[in-house]
Amino acid sequence: MLDLPHAAVIEGNLIRWGATGRGPPLVAIHGTPFSAQVWRRIVPLIADRRTVYYYDLAGYGLSEMRDGQDVSLAMQNRVLAALFAEWELERPDILAHDFGGATALRAWYLNGLRYRSLTIFDAVALAPWGSPFVRHVRQHEAAFRGMPDYMHLALLRAYLQTAAHVPLSEEALEIYCAPWLGQVGQSGFYRQIAQMDQRYTDEIQPLYGRLDCPVSVLWGEEDRWIPRAKGAELAALISDHPVVSVPGAGHLVQEDRPEAIVAAVLNRLGDD
Repeated sequence: MLDLPHAAVIEGNLIRWGATGRGPPLVAIHGTPFSAQVWRRIVPLIADRRTVYYYDLAGYGLSEMRDGQDVSLAMQNRVLAALFAEWELERPDILAHDFGGATALRAWYLNGLRYRSLTIFDAVALAPWGSPFVRHVRQHEAAFRGMPDYMHLALLRAYLQTAAHVPLSEEALEIYCAPWLGQVGQSGFYRQIAQMDQRYTDEIQPLYGRLDCPVSVLWGEEDRWIPRAKGAELAALISDHPVVSVPGAGHLVQEDRPEAIVAAVLNRLGDD
């Protein structure tokens, strides 16, 4: 497990974060409905080449969850920009997944952040996105928040499993479920789904173009949440290289094929 011993208060949100390793900075940004623990099998393998910063998005993991909280994509890029200032970073390498990809792109186009390189995979970036489950929760958030805990846990476990191509281990399920349990966690889980809104990627999609840093786009071939075709489309817009398909991986490449992510990062760092 990754340790997140530090805290920063950003726009009233307590954000938990950690850092490890040595060398130039790399920031790892997780997606939904996960936490910084998606990097637990990846960070140790790159920490001898980079000082890796990781954190839980506002409203996720060990970061604060509360009623009335803004945990939308509109908040997450502002959190990232504030963390850059907290960490005194200028052009770190970026590793981003799912909502983390949207966060990195929004921060580039809207906040003026700049990166040394961007490795982005299975990212929420192009319309349309949002599963039938997401649309249903957005229409009935209160009903889902009020479900008995055993029903919520069963739904949560089933939902998480759809992110992976290979059945998730019990260890992984427990890690990813833990933040979303109990009254606070259950409310937080449905809050972040209720605030998923495509307008936050529609806002920046017309701005997409080649970034002034190397960009690698990876995609799980078996991704049932966002099809590989979206990865090819995104790569054509922001990278000089085509999408790299990851066979045997679904949306949660960190669990299905963590070695593919490590290889992509180390290949990029090989340019040092």
